[in-house]
Amino acid sequence: MEIITTVAGVITALGVIFGVLFAVYKWYLKQEKQDKDIKSIKEEQFLLTQGVLACLKGLQEQGCDGPVTSAIKQLETHINKQAHK
Repeated sequence: MEIITTVAGVITALGVIFGVLFAVYKWYLKQEKQDKDIKSIKEEQFLLTQGVLACLKGLQEQGCDGPVTSAIKQLETHINKQAHK
């Protein structure tokens, strides 16, 4: 009877250990996927920012001033700060 209890305890302990290891592995995979998703989102945001900046510069070339010039300066400042992080 004691042997059965010991074997059951060992099997339970191994199950818990493997469960924890599996949970850690799943967490690692999730973090890796999130890192890839964040990188993709940052690339997309950069392209969108460049597109908005190009549109604003086009408006400025057509004679729009005031808020357009201010927005261009703000975007360029933001892009430069991000480049130096």
